[in-house]
Amino acid sequence: MTQHKHTFCRICEAGCGLQAELEHGRIVELRPNREHIGTDGFACMKGLNQHKMYDSPDRLRYPLKRVGEHFERISWRQAYAEIGAKVKKLRRRSPRALSMYVGTAAGFSILHPIFAEGFMQGLGSPNIFSSSTQDCANRFATSSEMYGFPFCLPFVDLDHVKFMLIVGTNPVVSKWTFLQVAHPVKRLKQVRERGAQIVVVDPRHTETAKVASDHQFIRPNTDVFFFLSFLHELFLQNGVDQARAQAHMCGSQTLEKLAADWPAERTAELTGISAPRLKQLVADYITAGASAIVTGTGLGMGRHGTLAQWLAEAINALSGNLDRKGGTLVGQGMFDFAAYAKKEKLFERHARSRVGGFFELNGGFPGGILADEILEPGDDQIRGLFVTGGNPLMTMPNSARLRDALSTLDLLVVTDIYLNETASLADYVLPATSPLERPDLPFVFPLFLGMQSKPYVAATDAIVEADAEQKDEATIYTELARACGVSLFKSRPLQWILQGLVAANTPWRRGKPRALPLRLILDLILRLSKTGRFRDLAAQPNGMRWRGGARPDSYLGQRVVTDDGKVQLAPARLMAETSRLDAIFRSEMASYQRGELRLISKRMHSTHNSWTQNIAELTNGRMGQTNYLYMHPDDAAAHGLSETDAADISSQTATIRLPVKLLDTLLPGTVAVPHGWGHQHARGLSVAARLGGANVNLLAADGADAVEPVSGMAHLSGIPVRIGKAAGPIDRGSWSGIAPEHATA
Repeated sequence: MTQHKHTFCRICEAGCGLQAELEHGRIVELRPNREHIGTDGFACMKGLNQHKMYDSPDRLRYPLKRVGEHFERISWRQAYAEIGAKVKKLRRRSPRALSMYVGTAAGFSILHPIFAEGFMQGLGSPNIFSSSTQDCANRFATSSEMYGFPFCLPFVDLDHVKFMLIVGTNPVVSKWTFLQVAHPVKRLKQVRERGAQIVVVDPRHTETAKVASDHQFIRPNTDVFFFLSFLHELFLQNGVDQARAQAHMCGSQTLEKLAADWPAERTAELTGISAPRLKQLVADYITAGASAIVTGTGLGMGRHGTLAQWLAEAINALSGNLDRKGGTLVGQGMFDFAAYAKKEKLFERHARSRVGGFFELNGGFPGGILADEILEPGDDQIRGLFVTGGNPLMTMPNSARLRDALSTLDLLVVTDIYLNETASLADYVLPATSPLERPDLPFVFPLFLGMQSKPYVAATDAIVEADAEQKDEATIYTELARACGVSLFKSRPLQWILQGLVAANTPWRRGKPRALPLRLILDLILRLSKTGRFRDLAAQPNGMRWRGGARPDSYLGQRVVTDDGKVQLAPARLMAETSRLDAIFRSEMASYQRGELRLISKRMHSTHNSWTQNIAELTNGRMGQTNYLYMHPDDAAAHGLSETDAADISSQTATIRLPVKLLDTLLPGTVAVPHGWGHQHARGLSVAARLGGANVNLLAADGADAVEPVSGMAHLSGIPVRIGKAAGPIDRGSWSGIAPEHATA
């Protein structure tokens, strides 16, 4: 029997509307929902093939326990009991002996991160590490310092912007960062058709640059100096909105003094952007009158991503473009989340990490110190780790060292849909439902914070049933809390209520595990926020327009949650970091004068982070079987390499081996490697494990000295590397592409 159901995608911020065709209860095809009011009838190839990932024979279907070198199926009852007993023992040593890693997949479900956080609060441990410190924590840190709340994340007013400067992001391939924008090519073309100017600043002539008005090369790791000179020119060309700055901001004079030392003539040689070119960019930005600087993960993963993000935000604010039509806006969600968080003192925990003394940011510590927290002896040494919605052995810096660290733990519990690299080392593996097997509301950022270019709200029921004993993460952490003798959020009444709901929610089909009534909980969220009822929203498959989103002139003087209600242009913690700028400048200049190559990341249309390599349809053909070392033809010739060769790429931490591919859209001196590859060590990824490729994050350094002081961001782009012809053949069985006896990782 053929059925058709509607849902929305949950693998990135875009949340594209989907129509599913089902046969005998299983999805046979996903198509874009042409009638969806928010996503323009668009969906990418990854979203349209995701059901093949969830229906894979590799799916985890039952709880597993490591017995020697093998895994054995166990019951949920046994899993909870044994994990609970081990957690109780570790808590007696120290609550901080327990920790959690929260991956990106958790963020695309409303309840998953909430219940994971509640579980850790119940354990009494602040030791949460997340994937945000690999791609976006610089934005959270900047927003905390400037706006008083980590999730005040201004975004471009796409419908009215007249000049858009895109730095370090490639939305045509990767979609927008923290903004729900479907069909990015169409939206960018609409901006151009209105007569607006789009300039891309990037070390590569990206797919987005092909749609833009213009492109400007910039050397990796020099964004901070580009923005310093941009700020210098903004003051020099009288581009500061003095009245707006005086009324709503603090620190303008401090920034003017800082920028005075960085004229365009000083930074031109380092950035590769000539002084006349930079001055013209600033003039165009000012003249347009409705302008925005847009940034993304490429900027954030550089060595100075937090300082660069701060300066970009400061330029938008000082020029009068923050909270202005056509500039950058701060969204409004179901309720004033920032005001509520300020009142309830959420995200204001002041715990510090044992290693490095890092402050918590957005409730977590830098992922780049996790290996040290595990390996360094001490009273609060981490001995137990829960991993949820992520695969840190593929995403974290210096992942070979992290692999060694994880193998020393007393307890490693992984909740996932696959036996991936990290799960392959676990003591217990708990099978989770897929996004299509649970009811849900959209990504937390548009719903709670109104970060949508087209405001709408939607809900989806589960469109397929889990085929075995998989459970949703909210249920898993509720039952784990009970087994560990703690209460979610340290609230015994809440724990009792949730346990009662699990017990009362008897599955209609025999053999299915009990679970929380997610629909009921989601309905309660909607009712409390006065957004509607779940059943009513779920009955509107094309979405429903609503009051959220963003409006000009609704933020400054009204919703800024700093202590004085003003935007802090020169926060003390960020200003303290500027004392290093001269030394950083000299170091970067010396590196480029020596001719050192810099490695950046590169997105691929057919893959999404490390998630989708196990979908055969996305990894067939020559382009899909491996990642490559992309080099400009001039650099390849200088190193004696061609497309028939393999190369060894070496950093201070490791060497990986990959085939070479020439790419003349790269800035000479810059090389690129797509991330998310190198699945040869996963026991349960039958497609991905047979592919070639290497994990580029082996080349990134970890440890307290290797991450940014304010945000905890790892340095995953702009890495200095040495490149030479491969010393041997590519080993497809190694995650570095090098035979183990010859690897330096």
